[in-house]
Amino acid sequence: MTTQTTAPLDLLRRIFGYDAFRGEQETIIGHLVSGQDALVLMPTGGGKSLCYQLPALLRPGVGVVVSPLIALMQDQVDALRQNGVAAAFLNSSLDWRAAQDIEAAARRGEIKLLYVAPERVVTERFLKLLTEIEAGPGLALFAIDEAHCVSQWGHDFRPEYLQLSQLHERHPKVPRIALTATADQATRVEMAERLALTDARRFLASFDRPNIRYTVVEKDNPRRQLLRFLGDRRGQAGIVYCLSRKKVEETAAWLRQEGYAALPYHAGLDAGLRADHQRTFQREEGIVMVATIAFGMGIDKPDVRFVAHLDLPKSIEAYYQETGRAGRDGEAAEAWMTYGLQDIALQRSRIDDSEAPPEIKRLEAQKLTALLTYCEAPRCRRTVLLDYFGEKSAPCGNCDVCLNPPELFDGTVAAQKALSAAWRTGQRFGAGHLIDVLIGKATEKITRFGHDQLPTFGVGKDIDEHMWRGIVRQLVAAGLLQPDLTEYGALKLTEAARPVLKGEQTVQLRRPSKPTGGKKAARAGAAMEGLLSKDQPLFEALRTWRLDKARELGVPAYVILHDRTLRLLATLRPEDDDGLAGVSGLGAAKLEHYGDELLEVIAEHAD
Repeated sequence: MTTQTTAPLDLLRRIFGYDAFRGEQETIIGHLVSGQDALVLMPTGGGKSLCYQLPALLRPGVGVVVSPLIALMQDQVDALRQNGVAAAFLNSSLDWRAAQDIEAAARRGEIKLLYVAPERVVTERFLKLLTEIEAGPGLALFAIDEAHCVSQWGHDFRPEYLQLSQLHERHPKVPRIALTATADQATRVEMAERLALTDARRFLASFDRPNIRYTVVEKDNPRRQLLRFLGDRRGQAGIVYCLSRKKVEETAAWLRQEGYAALPYHAGLDAGLRADHQRTFQREEGIVMVATIAFGMGIDKPDVRFVAHLDLPKSIEAYYQETGRAGRDGEAAEAWMTYGLQDIALQRSRIDDSEAPPEIKRLEAQKLTALLTYCEAPRCRRTVLLDYFGEKSAPCGNCDVCLNPPELFDGTVAAQKALSAAWRTGQRFGAGHLIDVLIGKATEKITRFGHDQLPTFGVGKDIDEHMWRGIVRQLVAAGLLQPDLTEYGALKLTEAARPVLKGEQTVQLRRPSKPTGGKKAARAGAAMEGLLSKDQPLFEALRTWRLDKARELGVPAYVILHDRTLRLLATLRPEDDDGLAGVSGLGAAKLEHYGDELLEVIAEHAD
């Protein structure tokens, strides 16, 4: 099918229908084709798959891809087959006869890309198969996707990944590429060491996802806030993350009552129902998946327009990976999160109550602190996010902080008042009670404990209750106060509070942000943004055709054609095969399969 003399760009155009590579794709592909190893860090939606798919097609033999999720394998194989590539997968979803047939085809060299689950790779049966393939058609390469799963310090650790170094031990001449979208410096070092890739060339792409708008809001009636955020997003695909299974179920049911096509997803659901919901989300349009973090890694749906968090994730890595599931197609998307004091308390409690060794607890606490710093930072969210991954950047102009800059003030006195209130009440009460003390609200509870007689009672009358909530939350995020869930969220002073109380250290705080408005608050574009009104009916007709075709073939709609390609078709309105061939995203196989039908749909909407 291909040889090493085939130019990568020619193959890119013929198979995938694209005219140019992005970023370092071409360099990575050339490096791998020449037989060298690579460690690639590239953001979600940056085009990681092409970095091993094209070399596997350009090199003789079978390319073996280690992938951790069944759904991801299925979708990638479907997409490759649509492009005319001989691809298959081996995982637990196949019966023994189907698996045997695929193994036999691989031995004969009839498969160019073979996707395999990590737990299968390390079995004696599969290792024997690799030896047989190398002796026959040959092994083109090993690609290890989601390589951060090798990190025992990470949030997606998979023990099978620790054994993948034996691929190199058994087949030292086969080039390897390890890829991930989420890894801080410590995880990168661990990946290289555990996968025996310390000598591999490293390719570090920008972690920036400029098409994603980041927004964080203070939690205040989160359902109402979510509904306001969703606004006119009916018909758009999105993910809403919740911390608990119960909250997932309740939120999905509530969204359905509000008119959204919402489905729940969590580890407690029946496996068949869970798979059915994921399949529906992948293959239908406009589905909102309400999920725990059990849903996500490897989700390859490009047209997710938003990711919303109703609860705080546990780290910046988790947040970056989860929000990165939006806008993989490069189109405008949004990452929206609401969080409050209770979220901080729950995450700290999770760390304290875990049975992890002290060093891991310490690392998780540091990661949580970094996330809180991101949430409360008065500067561009994108710069804070990229700083964490060691990448410097200028303000983006497209996050909530850039669009509506917060007002900062010297909050030292306010901080001292709040810290003093916590101290004088015995560090036994939560934020609500402390704020009542500060604003001089003589509730039954206040008078019962005699807190209306304290010198701090009413010292904060000049600040309203809403602003005090923000101040207390910022003090917790800054590590001056520590919530204790074992005492119902009681706020306790930390060592860091001492110099503030003594006046030896100042505190900068931000005033609560006002809601954005006008053009600055314009939401991420829907699928038809940028189309002239005269082209929108054709675009909708093409989407309908695509959905019908996807249902007929049993594949996700985006596997047929991406929205971007449909927009080009609606705008350019090609009239023949030559015109179609000039549309990005239409490779030779898709032109052959769908060319006549596309021309027919376009002709029906001629001016």
